[in-house]
Amino acid sequence: MDDNFLTEKEFEALRFIRNQLIHAGRPPSVRMLMEELRYRSPRAAAYILDKLELKGFIVRQGRGQIRLKKDIPESDMHAQTVEIPLVGCAPCGTPVFAEENIEAMIPVSTRLARLPHRYFLLRTMGDSMSEKGIQDGNLVLVRQQPTANNGDVVVALVDGQAAIKEFHHTQNAVILKPRSKNKQHQPIILTEDFQILGVVQSVIDI
Repeated sequence: MDDNFLTEKEFEALRFIRNQLIHAGRPPSVRMLMEELRYRSPRAAAYILDKLELKGFIVRQGRGQIRLKKDIPESDMHAQTVEIPLVGCAPCGTPVFAEENIEAMIPVSTRLARLPHRYFLLRTMGDSMSEKGIQDGNLVLVRQQPTANNGDVVVALVDGQAAIKEFHHTQNAVILKPRSKNKQHQPIILTEDFQILGVVQSVIDI
């Protein structure tokens, strides 16, 4: 049996799980999956999860957690993609790249994620970078690197929190600037105790 072959219900379930992980940041419950698939019993939804796990598309962990191990099979076999880890949201603590903390592996075109660079995906929160086209709930593709140029949009680690801001370096300080009409967002001025995790390359629409 081809482990990449999905029945219609398995495909529908995998797509629902994927969308919940990407947009809500958490997997659906068995009851949510039951309702989405229009089943009358949670046992039927649990059986679909069993099949997806057996075929290697998901991994189930404690307390109902689900990790996407393989994405929806590509219909266009000629598409050149590379799988990029979705590692959480910003601001929401340190992105953790250990396998057990990866929420999903998302295929991204190699035109965007260019090898041999390493990349990760973050889900954005808030409107502090809305004038750069980064809206609440977007996914951003980030190229991992410890340095940046003035004007780059970076993911910086400040006091243990990941922040997406525009990078500026002066002679005496680093300034992380928001780009938003919302005046609640103010520049962050730093001299030390911060780390650049990467530079934002693109906003991914999913």
